[in-house]
Amino acid sequence: MRMLFNWVIVVILIYLLLVLLLFLGQSRLIFFPETGRKIIATPGQVGLVYESVRINTVDNEMLHGWFVPASGAKATVLFFHGNAGNISHRIGYLSMFNQLDYNLLIFDYRGYGQSSGTPTESGTYLDALAAWRYLIEVKGISPSRIILFGESLGGAVAAWLAAHKAPGMLVLASVFTSVPDMAEEIYPFFPVRRIARFNYDTVESLRSVTCPVLIVHSLQDEIVPFKHGQSLYQMAFEPKQFLTLQGGHNDGFIFMQESWIRSFENFVTENLIIQSP
Repeated sequence: MRMLFNWVIVVILIYLLLVLLLFLGQSRLIFFPETGRKIIATPGQVGLVYESVRINTVDNEMLHGWFVPASGAKATVLFFHGNAGNISHRIGYLSMFNQLDYNLLIFDYRGYGQSSGTPTESGTYLDALAAWRYLIEVKGISPSRIILFGESLGGAVAAWLAAHKAPGMLVLASVFTSVPDMAEEIYPFFPVRRIARFNYDTVESLRSVTCPVLIVHSLQDEIVPFKHGQSLYQMAFEPKQFLTLQGGHNDGFIFMQESWIRSFENFVTENLIIQSP
């Protein structure tokens, strides 16, 4: 009996240790800047004209990004990438939007790529605000002609910005409802909601988003379950559209699926205010 009691104590201690490790190591489970901080390619290497930009945040971090202009641009896409790698791993997106005649600003969050600092949730929101100000104050672009495009974790950041500003449109690609929701699915045996230090609550942000919303998700997404996209669509206000794609979490758009191009263009045409800058 005593031996059984001792084993129970050991199991409890191991469980508590694992909970502590989850609590302390959350940042490393969410942000993966070290998977690739080196810039491996530039827009110029794929034939795109671009500007390398430096954007300062209100808390004195420096963000590195690229502005890729398009001839006769219909609007400007402000791109928020996911939680791993850097802007040079998204060259496919740059080419795609350029071919569709949209300007694009893509930048690295603090601690990613050539940007300074260390990533935090509040920090990524400040980064989003800095990129927004750059387009409006430096490039002179009207908010109504800015499309916020967020992939995965970047979608949570884009939705937060859309809830606090007035963009022309919000596009969420392979985006989760919140970090606690995701954590609960990955670690069902731990009290993740009680110990969560990160929220990235996309659902809560959508409660305050008034611009048109396009939500895109793949049935085969192996990282963010399809049901997250469905839940976000249910929360979004009209006008809104849901597009189901095929492919894994990281390859749904790179191949410029025809259904994506057609749906995106139609949604922009029907809902974005196109006017002179």
